[in-house]
Amino acid sequence: MRYEILFAPEAVEDFRALKANVRARVRDAIERHLRHAPTRTSRSRIKRLRGISRPQYRLRVDGIRIFYDVTEDQVQILAIVSKSEAEEWLERGGEAT
Repeated sequence: MRYEILFAPEAVEDFRALKANVRARVRDAIERHLRHAPTRTSRSRIKRLRGISRPQYRLRVDGIRIFYDVTEDQVQILAIVSKSEAEEWLERGGEAT
């Protein structure tokens, strides 16, 4: 199944703020991992987040963390942040269960 990928306004700003080479790696990872199997967890790339209802998942791309939710046929990218900013973003933007 092919998922539609939607970016939240904050995620668009985050994406545009990345350096060009990092932006290319992030774009490739989104297509490779989120377009067809966004809920397939792995030890290193995709993680199902616990203790919060939103975001549901995190994709790791080098030093970047992509937080997203999955619906029936859509992947909603909520934020693209550096590893050092990820915990702060979760505290501010995450919703507890």
